[in-house]
Amino acid sequence: MEPDFWLERWREARTGFHQDAPTPLLLKHWPAVGAEPGSRVFVPLAGKSLDMAWFASQGYRVLGAELSPLAVAQFFESQGVEPSVEEAADGVHHLAGPIELVQGDVFALDADAIASCMAVFDRAALIALPPEMRERYGREVYGKLPSGCRGLLITLEYPQQEKAGPPFSVKEDEVRSLFEREWRVTLLERRDILEQQPNFQAEGVTALETAIYRLERR
Repeated sequence: MEPDFWLERWREARTGFHQDAPTPLLLKHWPAVGAEPGSRVFVPLAGKSLDMAWFASQGYRVLGAELSPLAVAQFFESQGVEPSVEEAADGVHHLAGPIELVQGDVFALDADAIASCMAVFDRAALIALPPEMRERYGREVYGKLPSGCRGLLITLEYPQQEKAGPPFSVKEDEVRSLFEREWRVTLLERRDILEQQPNFQAEGVTALETAIYRLERR
């Protein structure tokens, strides 16, 4: 997707992917990750996700990457804090306490910054990208994460011909193709969520599941 697509979505407040509470599957499965409190968690395509605030409340440091300046501003407004702001080659860095949110292109994010993250949480990044970008994303972004990094990846699965993404359907075989060369991939749960997603039903989608994987960098 071109950057203007997402910037327009935020300008027009078409952000149905945003949740008003931390992700339930994150709360359920994060203990299985085994990430040490105090370590840094990478949250790609973070939006204004409250998952970042949850990680901070659990004693983690957070590195988020988000393209939209509106999303970044709204996140800190929701937390009632005024971040310090610093411009750098890879984007505009907003820092408040244990949270650093970089407004810029996730593909351009400083490699050393990503390499400092021993955990990752990907709820809406991989599935936001069309197929040709997912391969690049796995290679160039996940490829910067260090050995021993652990995390969770959440995907959606539905008949792609029934709906134009984003979000896109990313099936288990593609997840394994993208990651298993460098990561141990464990499917933790798959659940049917079609009844809870009226927007998908309205578009004629006949089946919808979400899957969550535990990842560990070799």
